[in-house]
Amino acid sequence: MNDRIREILSWYGSDNAGTRTNLARLLNHGRLAGTGRLVILPVDQGFEHGPGRSFASNPPGYNPHYHFGLAIEAGCNAYAAPLGFLQAGVSQYAGAIPLILKLNNHDMLHEDKDPLPAVTGSVKEALQLGCVAVGFTIYPGSAHCGRMYEQLREIAEEAKDAGLAVVVWSYPRGSMLSKEGETAIDVVAYAAQIAAQLGAHVIKVKLPSAHLELAAAKKVYEAEQIPIKLLSERVRHVVQSAFDGRRIVIFSGGPKGDDKTFFEEVRAIRDGNGFGSIIGRNSFQRPKAEAIKFLHTVMGIYAGEIP
Repeated sequence: MNDRIREILSWYGSDNAGTRTNLARLLNHGRLAGTGRLVILPVDQGFEHGPGRSFASNPPGYNPHYHFGLAIEAGCNAYAAPLGFLQAGVSQYAGAIPLILKLNNHDMLHEDKDPLPAVTGSVKEALQLGCVAVGFTIYPGSAHCGRMYEQLREIAEEAKDAGLAVVVWSYPRGSMLSKEGETAIDVVAYAAQIAAQLGAHVIKVKLPSAHLELAAAKKVYEAEQIPIKLLSERVRHVVQSAFDGRRIVIFSGGPKGDDKTFFEEVRAIRDGNGFGSIIGRNSFQRPKAEAIKFLHTVMGIYAGEIP
């Protein structure tokens, strides 16, 4: 284990040896092993958005085994998915890649401006599947956020007692936020802070825009002249908001888009001291060979092999 990984693990001094070991497994796997950077493949979109929207553009994606293979062949640090997808492939791929069980999910059949995901998995099932971590989504800004925070606190305590790491998807959303406000820099930074305060080891947020949503926060950002003009500056501020960079903050890839733009965003994450990316649709919604090439480019940027 190199000095960078030891440094990161030192930020989690209150955790037991099992949890710190599983964090080390996450950080020491794949093409980015030992760099302190992460690229994770998440495939919860079948549940979250529906199978057609998620997999029709690349039909092999309907098969759960496809995603295990993609994550392994691309050299990702981990593969994250809901219970069913992991159960369907874990026996064939046991031990081949660190796994993260997503413990709650929200479907689109009953869209709500104030979402409350259902708990769809358990710490016990994560252990049975050999996972290194559990994943949990919170929606800061939802009218139901208090319930989600309480659920996360309980699940995080159980997971840590069992030696698992905790990955939190922290996505601002709710009737009190504008659509633009969901990715506003002040709101995303706040979401990262909330996840850290709730005990997350790894925090997943969306890339922030320069928009300022909250009037009280806008006054401070302007008075203190917090740099937010460049995407790399906004990334740096979000990371700073998660305990001054002492929590692992990774950024979502979002819907499939233009590769050139995506790679520029990865460079901004790298230059802003972000820890990496969690990339779903931008990877599995393309043929496997193309997806692997795409992910290798992302990893090359993070590793400093590609400018």
